[in-house]
Amino acid sequence: MKKIFTSESVTEGHPDKLCDQISDAVLDAILKDDPRGRVAVEALVTNGVCVVAGEITTKTYVDIPRVARGVIKDVGYSDAEYGFQWETSGVMVAIQEQSGDIARGVDSYETGKRGEIVKEDLASLGAGDQGLMFGYATNETREYMPLPIVLAHKLTRRLAEVRKNGAVKHLRPDGKSQVTVEYNGDRPKRVHTVLIAAQHDPDVESEKLKGEIEKHVIRRVIPAKLLDKKTRILINSTGRFVKGGPQADTGLTGRKIIVDTYGGMARHGGGCFSGKDPSKVDRSGSYMARYVAKNLVAAGLAAKIEVQIAYAIGVPEPLAVRVDTFGSGRLAEDAIIEIIGKVFDLRPGMIIKNLKLRRPIYRQVAAYGHFGRSDLNLPWERLDKVREIRKLARTI
Repeated sequence: MKKIFTSESVTEGHPDKLCDQISDAVLDAILKDDPRGRVAVEALVTNGVCVVAGEITTKTYVDIPRVARGVIKDVGYSDAEYGFQWETSGVMVAIQEQSGDIARGVDSYETGKRGEIVKEDLASLGAGDQGLMFGYATNETREYMPLPIVLAHKLTRRLAEVRKNGAVKHLRPDGKSQVTVEYNGDRPKRVHTVLIAAQHDPDVESEKLKGEIEKHVIRRVIPAKLLDKKTRILINSTGRFVKGGPQADTGLTGRKIIVDTYGGMARHGGGCFSGKDPSKVDRSGSYMARYVAKNLVAAGLAAKIEVQIAYAIGVPEPLAVRVDTFGSGRLAEDAIIEIIGKVFDLRPGMIIKNLKLRRPIYRQVAAYGHFGRSDLNLPWERLDKVREIRKLARTI
């Protein structure tokens, strides 16, 4: 049966993604000196202004405006003509401490007379909030990710790369991609449509730019076997994309949660990742659900799996675990849940411990996806439970 599916990605210069990176850069700066720091930071960018707000409880000091400006510069907003520039744009900070009512449920350590930590029990750490998290994996790509989102991310990463190395001239930081894949049953057959929106200088020749993007981006990223004469390629479909970035579109942390995850192929619990320390299960629980799903698929228990985990604030044990193999499972779904319970510890504190999440590793995933990143050594992408899963599967 033929079907099509579409996913999108955005470049690191997209206003929302810029905010995600600022939020995670602040988080990384705190975790570098204070691994137990509690962080819930969001950013807003608009024409000439960046606002960083949220709740932080930490023993260290971070120059937040300096961190924000560093991200803006790295991304490429280096020219005042863009309407947003790292040196001249205003940066406002509004930070307060985490609520004591929340801290009471997620603190897992005892302190001495001087406030120093004398004992910590991560096994008793409660979830930082209620919520439901989803993880997904499929064997349709080597990344164990849906092909549409894999290709969409590769296109935006390549778009940023050719802008920075000069392979395509006159590009600016903002940009988007969108890929529609035609499936034959559950297997990708061909790329149906490719869409690129690339911000550019005002004096660039439109047709020349389109030709260079097709040559240096699209043809370099998408395998030739997936393209045919019927594949539709659209580049700057309105004909012009000069005004972009925060000058044209206000950005906010957490507005690209489908881009961050599975491109819409799997469900989403609703919470974003960026700017949140790992005590927040929106982040750590989602990473764990992906880790579980990927290892289950790699072990051959199903061609694709979606895992849902539900938590209550302050409670270590998950309230519920659900699995959906979409009819592709080799075992019954309740048997797979039994295996999950034996192989994976889903308590938030143990997720933090086992995946080593109290490290400054988050800004690097704030653009181009948190999952399927073969370019990064991410703990939730490891396939170190496959052998144990297969062994257990033989006994059920």
